[in-house]
Amino acid sequence: MAQKKRTLLENVRARVTEVTYEPGEPRPRYLRPTDQIIVFLDDCEYERIDSKTGEKATRKRKAGEVIWHDRSEDAPVLTNRGSKPYRTLVIELKEN
Repeated sequence: MAQKKRTLLENVRARVTEVTYEPGEPRPRYLRPTDQIIVFLDDCEYERIDSKTGEKATRKRKAGEVIWHDRSEDAPVLTNRGSKPYRTLVIELKEN
């Protein structure tokens, strides 16, 4: 299994999910259904493959780092390149 998801909170305004990425297993590409805030809970290194260009890039993130993604953005294929799982919090902002 490439990732495990566990919903921590959900209401009419937001959903907070803890996502665990296992080493070496890709997360499939998808379109983001909402605006998202991603909080990295662990240090990690992952490879991303841009769906438009096919370009591969390796990214390193530190625990506590926060990034933003817009609704309808293309979420690329990601693969955990580390030797252990890493976790993120995905905070999805729902439209009112």
